[in-house]
Amino acid sequence: MDDAPLARIDWPVGTERLNLRLATADDVEAVWGFRRLPEVGQWMTGAPARFEVFTELFRDPESLAKTLIVEHEGRVIGDTMIEVVDAWAQREVREQAVGVQAELGWVISPGHAGQGFGTEAARALLRICFEGLGLRRVTANCFAANEPSWRLMESIGMRREAHNVRDSLHRSGDWMDGFTYALLAEDWSP
Repeated sequence: MDDAPLARIDWPVGTERLNLRLATADDVEAVWGFRRLPEVGQWMTGAPARFEVFTELFRDPESLAKTLIVEHEGRVIGDTMIEVVDAWAQREVREQAVGVQAELGWVISPGHAGQGFGTEAARALLRICFEGLGLRRVTANCFAANEPSWRLMESIGMRREAHNVRDSLHRSGDWMDGFTYALLAEDWSP
């Protein structure tokens, strides 16, 4: 997918302890190893219970084009997402809003949680978005009850832009509050 925005980045992108790289179909088993865990799946947009279903979704070309693998010492410890999207714009200026922002997502294996890997990976995502892709804005969403996720967003400088009351249907059947965070390129400091 040479026309995919992430194809323009020189991979892997390294941090002090991590390497981020584009996901491949071969990463499915390593990612399934932590995505299948209930403590991870409870917050994910999708949490298939069967490996075959997860494999089909993970290996979808559109999914692979926006998925990054997080490695520590050569081992897959998480995955992240950068989905480049258009900003909302009025019709007369719509072409200026094409591909100028991104939605971010991340998950770190519970066995590697609490060691700062999520924060380090999320900061790398910001660097990729603002320096590598030249985007103007990034956003991230989570259930309000997912405190580790929104605390991570705040720790990397994102601001809470919305607290939506009972707008998000959880697979438990409960309507939950949701948070939206964002950061502008002009407010980002590497």
